[in-house]
Amino acid sequence: MPSLLIADDHPLFRAALRQAASDAVSGMQVREAESLEGVLAALDDAPETDLILLDLHMPGNHGLAGLAAIRAQHPGVAVIVVSANDDPRVVRRALDHGAAGYLPKSSGLNELHDAIRSVMACEQWLPASLRASVARAQSSSHDSELAARLASLSPQQFRVLVLVAEGLLNKQIADRLDVQERTVKAHLSAIFERLGVRNRTQASVVLRELELSDPARQVL
Repeated sequence: MPSLLIADDHPLFRAALRQAASDAVSGMQVREAESLEGVLAALDDAPETDLILLDLHMPGNHGLAGLAAIRAQHPGVAVIVVSANDDPRVVRRALDHGAAGYLPKSSGLNELHDAIRSVMACEQWLPASLRASVARAQSSSHDSELAARLASLSPQQFRVLVLVAEGLLNKQIADRLDVQERTVKAHLSAIFERLGVRNRTQASVVLRELELSDPARQVL
């Protein structure tokens, strides 16, 4: 039975996506999460999940960081990014970081159905209105390199990196992950080497490079 995880912090939008997904694929098993932490916990419980509809700006998900976390920890799960941001450069970056599709929140039901069916068939999907502009948007060699480096981290190493970026000390990280402090230090050494950085500050900057502004929260 195909399975879908809807990752969005707005209950009404999740309900709409759930109904649309059920209409798109018969027998689809649908679960929901309202934060990035909830997404990762749901994937740990059900790693066989086929597809995620991921809001870029849900709690805990700072731009592309959540996408990078999912791709690093669960590379077999396909992700369709769902966002109010339809900037072709942002779409290009999302694809470079492993998204299988990109769905603007302004999309209609037919596009949502098409996106889900296409990605479930192992195809990349973009709305027709964005295909030409995204094709013209050049990939950043830095983004591609960053995506590869993040993908080289183990799931536990990525969790340590996120906590470092949040400003936690080694002992606090050890308590949060229920491991010994020397284990955290070993993870940090591996993280620094794989990301090509020298210290915690530089490692934190790597994640901040993935942050994006949320058009829905911008004040005109």
